[in-house]
This record gives sequence, structure tokens and C-alpha cells, in this order.
Amino acid sequence: MPTIRPSADLRNSYNEISEFCHEYSEPVFITKNGRGDLAVMSIEVYEALKGKLELYSLLEKGLQDDRSGNVISFSEGLGSIRKEIND
Repeated sequence: MPTIRPSADLRNSYNEISEFCHEYSEPVFITKNGRGDLAVMSIEVYEALKGKLELYSLLEKGLQDDRSGNVISFSEGLGSIRKEIND
């Protein structure tokens, strides 16, 4: 069940919201005039989420390259890396 708090709690209960975000590694949803407005999370959760999105993007690019035949064999790739290191 998501944690939902009114926007006034950012000012009045900031420490409590911060502790919750760090302890449970979950976002707190902030409402403004009764409607969803923000999601507040710890820096650690944000960085992990950002990292996952970057990984998913790279995996999708790899799958697209594979589908289009834009690939090389493992031995060719390894040879290219070794050549780059030695140059």
C-alpha cells in the first residue's frame, strides 16, 4: 500500500517522511489539493532506480542491435578490445 501524505507534511513532518523513505526504501506520494503531485524518495532509492532505467535502456539497445544483425562475434570483439588496449 503506498504511503500518501498531504503537501503540508513536507513542511511540518519532513524528518518523519525522510526517516520513512530511508527505512523502507519506498517513495512517499505527496498530494496537493487532494491530488497526486510528487513522489519523494531517498537519494539511494533514486540512484538505484536511475541505474535500473539506464541498464534497461542499454539492454533494449543491445536487443535492437541483435535483431538488426548489428553484431560481431565474441572473438572479434575481444580482439578489438585487445588491439585498442595495446595501441
